[in-house]
Amino acid sequence: MGVLNGKVAIVTGAGSGMGREEAILLAKEGAIVVLTDINEAAVQAVAEEITSNGGEATAFAHNVASEEDWIKVVDGTIQKYSKIDVLVNNAGISLAVNMLDTTMDQWNRVMNINVTSVFLGMKHVVPQMKEINGGSIVNISSIAGLTGGSGAGAYTASKGAVRMLSKAAAVDYGKFNIRVNSVHPGFIETPMSQDMVNNEKMLAWFLSQTALPRVGKASEVADAVLFLASDASSYITGVELPVDGGVTAK
Repeated sequence: MGVLNGKVAIVTGAGSGMGREEAILLAKEGAIVVLTDINEAAVQAVAEEITSNGGEATAFAHNVASEEDWIKVVDGTIQKYSKIDVLVNNAGISLAVNMLDTTMDQWNRVMNINVTSVFLGMKHVVPQMKEINGGSIVNISSIAGLTGGSGAGAYTASKGAVRMLSKAAAVDYGKFNIRVNSVHPGFIETPMSQDMVNNEKMLAWFLSQTALPRVGKASEVADAVLFLASDASSYITGVELPVDGGVTAK
């Protein structure tokens, strides 16, 4: 029996990388998973993988920076499954550009996808969670949301905003038994980071920053998400959980 049996979970950015692993693990643990991604073909493939292994999943093409798209996803989920127990705001992008060289278009894109998406997801899901007297929201930030980073001002600002927005929501909605926490991955091997991990000099730099002598796996981030989504963390809200191999400890 899975720890999420009977739960309905939305996972954004589920077409690849950490989002894919999170969706697959939540489904394995019994959740009905609603997967969303800007890449419709990719997210449909993940949904088919889940259903072929005995799980239940529905996929939506989803621009997470669009309020109209969020309304469609939430309404579609309620129409099909009647409730939402878990929201994982996973979708995001990176931008390795110095603050002084960042254009307004770059700034706005990072903020819209990384921060506005989290705001919109919570804005439209929290009322549904209030209807069932509880839920768990897990917002994926980054170690950049905990420490200052070099050469990525917009990205660092966006991930810091996710951290503090999560805390604000935890305080506001705890009285409705809605928990809100943030997860802060460090150097995680995903399709998006593959080129850096395969670069000998970059890999050496990664390893010089961690306490554990390796980069992390997307499945290890998924494990943290599962913990915060489940009743195993029923008295935990408003916290940031680093999954970083000890980067922030150093």
